[in-house]
Amino acid sequence: MIKRYFKKLLMKNKDLILSQVLAVKGLMQLLMKNRNTGEKWTKEEIKEIKSHLRHISKMVPVIIVFLLPGGSLMLPFL
Repeated sequence: MIKRYFKKLLMKNKDLILSQVLAVKGLMQLLMKNRNTGEKWTKEEIKEIKSHLRHISKMVPVIIVFLLPGGSLMLPFL
């Protein structure tokens, strides 16, 4: 019963993590633009960066599960 619950939980969160990672696909290029080119971010780019960071913050509760004691035991289920 517990095994089924954890498997269901992990499969649900796996889809969430994948969707969030795909949503923030261009974030690294935006973050590095200022450093690599010396150009300032436009207002649209700043809005996009904030949007990406909001998407990432949705993943934090999922990641905390793996940081808890015994959380690494769930990795083989993925």
